[in-house]
Amino acid sequence: MHVGIVAQRDNPRAAELADDIRRALDARVSLDAETAASLDTDGRSPDAFVGCDLVVSIGGDGTFLFAARSVGDTPIMGVNLGEVGFLNATAPDDAVDAVRAEVDRLRSTDDPTFQEMSQIQAAGEGFDVPPALNEVTVLGPQRGHGNGVGIEVRLDGDLYTGSRADGVIAATPTGSTAYNLSEGGPLVHPDVDGFVVTEMCAEGPMPPLVVTPDRELTVRVEGAERAYVVADGRTTATVEPPTRIHLSRADRPVRVAGPPLEFFAALGKLD
Repeated sequence: MHVGIVAQRDNPRAAELADDIRRALDARVSLDAETAASLDTDGRSPDAFVGCDLVVSIGGDGTFLFAARSVGDTPIMGVNLGEVGFLNATAPDDAVDAVRAEVDRLRSTDDPTFQEMSQIQAAGEGFDVPPALNEVTVLGPQRGHGNGVGIEVRLDGDLYTGSRADGVIAATPTGSTAYNLSEGGPLVHPDVDGFVVTEMCAEGPMPPLVVTPDRELTVRVEGAERAYVVADGRTTATVEPPTRIHLSRADRPVRVAGPPLEFFAALGKLD
C-alpha cells in the first residue's frame, strides 16, 4: 500500500496534518516535495504519485485540483482546510482516522468503488490544455464594455448563441459552484451527467444551457487579435481568432475516495 500526500503550500497547519497522517499509517507514505522540505524529510513531485494506491489532498479546492492534474487515475481523498471545500469531504479533526479507514478499505477488497467526477476537455488547432474538473473558459483579451471577443456557440452544428461577449464558460457539475455560479450560471447537482454553458457579459445574452456530454459542443471565437482558453483557472493557452474550440468529456474522470461529498452542506458555506 502506497499513499501520497499533497498539502497546501505555505500552510503550516497542512504540513503538520500531513506529518500526523504519515506517522499514523501502517503503509508506505510519500509527501510532495515542498511539504517534505518543511518537515526536513525527503519528498517527491506529485507527478510521481500516479502509481500510488491513494493520494490525500490537504487544503482547499485549489489543492485538490492541483493534485487531480498530477495523479492520473489514482483516487484522491480531500481533507478540507479551505472555506467551502466542495471537493474535500473530510474535516481536519477527522483526517487521521478517516485516512486510516480508507486505507483499510482499499486493503480489504480487490475491486474498491470510488465516486467519479467527469472532466471537460478543450481541443483545437495550435493549443493544448489539460482536462478540467471545474470548467474551461474561453476569454477575450480584456473584459469590460467595448472589449471582449466574438463568440459563437454551436451544439451538434446548430447555432445556440452568437454575440460579442467577455467570454463563455463550459462547466462540469462540480464546477457549476465555482466560476459558473459567479457569472450567473445555475447550480448543477453532481448526479447530473452534463455540462453547463454560460456566457459572460454578452451583448445579446442567452440563458445558460445544460447539455449532455456526448453532444458536439463548439465555441468559435473571432473579432480580436487573440483569445485565451483556460482550464480550471490555472492553465492558459493563447489562441489566434478566428478559431474553433471543441469541448467534450475527457476520457479520464477524477476518482474521489473517502467519505461521500456533501453537496448541500457545502452550498450552505457560500452564504
